[in-house]
Amino acid sequence: MRRRLLALVCVSASVLSGCGLISGDGGSERRTVTVWLMKDSASQDFLKRFTEDFEHEHPDIDLDIRIQEWTGIGDKVQSALKADGTDGPDVIEVGNTQVPQYAEGGRLQDLTLESMRDWGNRDWLPGLSEPGQWMSQQFGIPWYAANRVVIYRKDLFEQAGVNEPPRTREEWLSATEKLDKGSDQGIYLAGQDWYTLSGFIWDEGGELAVQDGEGGVWSGALDSEEALRGMDFYRELQALGDGPADADEEHPPQTGVFAKGQVAQIIAVPGQVQTILRENPALKGKIGFFSVPGKKADKPGAVFTGGSDLVVPKNTDQQDGALAVVDALVGTKWNTDLARAMNYVPNKKSLAKDVSGEEGIEAMAAGAAQGRATPGTPRWGAVEADNPIKEYMTKVLKGANAKSEARKASDRITELLDVNTR
Repeated sequence: MRRRLLALVCVSASVLSGCGLISGDGGSERRTVTVWLMKDSASQDFLKRFTEDFEHEHPDIDLDIRIQEWTGIGDKVQSALKADGTDGPDVIEVGNTQVPQYAEGGRLQDLTLESMRDWGNRDWLPGLSEPGQWMSQQFGIPWYAANRVVIYRKDLFEQAGVNEPPRTREEWLSATEKLDKGSDQGIYLAGQDWYTLSGFIWDEGGELAVQDGEGGVWSGALDSEEALRGMDFYRELQALGDGPADADEEHPPQTGVFAKGQVAQIIAVPGQVQTILRENPALKGKIGFFSVPGKKADKPGAVFTGGSDLVVPKNTDQQDGALAVVDALVGTKWNTDLARAMNYVPNKKSLAKDVSGEEGIEAMAAGAAQGRATPGTPRWGAVEADNPIKEYMTKVLKGANAKSEARKASDRITELLDVNTR
């Protein structure tokens, strides 16, 4: 009993040191599986319940869950993957778009077989599963998703005569025009919200960047006709509010703008409503959610899917235990438990029904079925750091020629993705 209590204290306190334990009856040392999870990805209550259940089902394993900060995590993971593995993590939570940069050096376990045989990969959300691949092999296993929806004011919709949320882009523009009256903004959409733009580009059949065959050269693709149509729709929608052309959704935070009470819509993850209500409690009961509309009513629009995958380092000395942890976390029982506890979307499309009943999560889950992620190259991080997409968007919204500016931005993306310019 003392051994189990010590193990639970280790995980519930989120300590950063190991908790390898010696059995109280003088027996051999139990195996310790070390799991790195990111701060706030799961509540302490969830981790405590998961640990109790997992150790009950696996009496030879102690879980050592170590909570990590997002800041600086890339270098920390890379260092752990290069180490000898004796005291490092056996399972690591990583951002869904980070998998290629860790898999590129050959330091992650190839989990393709387990994905197909045990974990139902055909039902995974594409925005989590696709970026978890590298060179056609599955290294990242989808854990949870969170994607943008439209957060809207039900009372302002009613006052404008918009009786139900729009289901197509045309309906969305029409409704937003009605809402953009007087001192009210139809939508607050910052000019550099490139994640939202990405969804519009994908809806049109375009891409942010394309690869010349498997393993080939990547090049920017913002200047394709499809991508330009996505930017044109963004320009139309953004004009129906007062979002700044030269800033993103965090400058100023769009939740703060919405909380002031004169914005009918923003595009954000549902969890941001809690921030809005803290700033303006009078909006309680007046806020609703709907999926970002698509081109046709029968399918929501494409959205960038954020979230996390689980990876297993190749240098682990506890491979069987690591796989058991992944199996439990991504399985139906604990995956839906996490989704309910944290307002996430489960990792499988078929599990959406298991989190039904909450408007924001339902809207998010419907959109997640059309979810996408950034291009699957380990050099995409360099693009986000430089971010020529933001500069391109600002120039177009200020009246510059979209085709020529898209060409410039695409050339810069190509340069940043070139392996020879790292």
